[in-house]
Amino acid sequence: MAKPACYFLGALLLLGFLSGCDAPERSDSAPPTPKTTESPLPSQTTAQPEPVPVAPPTYSPVPIANLLGKIDQAKDPDFVRIDRKYTNKSAIYLRRDAYLAFEKMYAAAREAGFTLNIISATRNFNYQKGIWERKWTGVTKVGGKNLAQALPDPTERARAILRYSSMPGTSRHHWGTDIDLNSLDNAWFAAGTGKKLYTWLVQNAPSFGYCQTYTEMDESRPRGYQEEKWHWSYMPIAANYLNAYRATVDYADIAGFKGAEAARGMNVIEDYVGGIGPQCREWK
Repeated sequence: MAKPACYFLGALLLLGFLSGCDAPERSDSAPPTPKTTESPLPSQTTAQPEPVPVAPPTYSPVPIANLLGKIDQAKDPDFVRIDRKYTNKSAIYLRRDAYLAFEKMYAAAREAGFTLNIISATRNFNYQKGIWERKWTGVTKVGGKNLAQALPDPTERARAILRYSSMPGTSRHHWGTDIDLNSLDNAWFAAGTGKKLYTWLVQNAPSFGYCQTYTEMDESRPRGYQEEKWHWSYMPIAANYLNAYRATVDYADIAGFKGAEAARGMNVIEDYVGGIGPQCREWK
């Protein structure tokens, strides 16, 4: 019986030792150890691209009166009276820079065997108002019709006039940058001397700063005026005027003539003032 007693005594001694070796208690005031949260690696997140703002067209300020044609070009020092060798009109005007560029283009055309004749140049608001209102009231027939009788609806009547004539306040001819050359008939430019001249203008006018404003209507120019092979614009000035017009002129400014109420409903600023050929739109 000696060995069992020995085992029993050893167990009692071991139990006493363990009871005196308790682990220290954790203070209630000690904060818990926070869990560690790893930040995601850059490759673990999908970066969302920032939207790129589209800057509006840049332009130099232009007085709104100039944009709307409310000027007297005969008294404006920025305008030059066109010499009679370039036109059969007695008193028409063009902005000085546009005129100087035209003189160079005229000389180059003469060397190529062509004569450029300016039929129309600057037309101010009041002049354009006269053209518009004569058509609006039926004094001037359009397509052989008295539009005041044939088209009593203002929008339809305005649309008929806008095929070739601008509303007052919306014409590029107000700016002193645009000219009509040789004939107001597209058919004249489709054959013979007219066709040869038109081909020369398409190939050479841009080198003098001039661009055909109203080209053939297609997917690149779906709205606006009909094609005008005679209408050429001096873009170094006109491009700035167009951008200034879009940024400055509102439909409330297109007023003071019969039929003005139709302008907004027809998007005249967007579709007609801005409805120019792609080469002119993208002029640099």
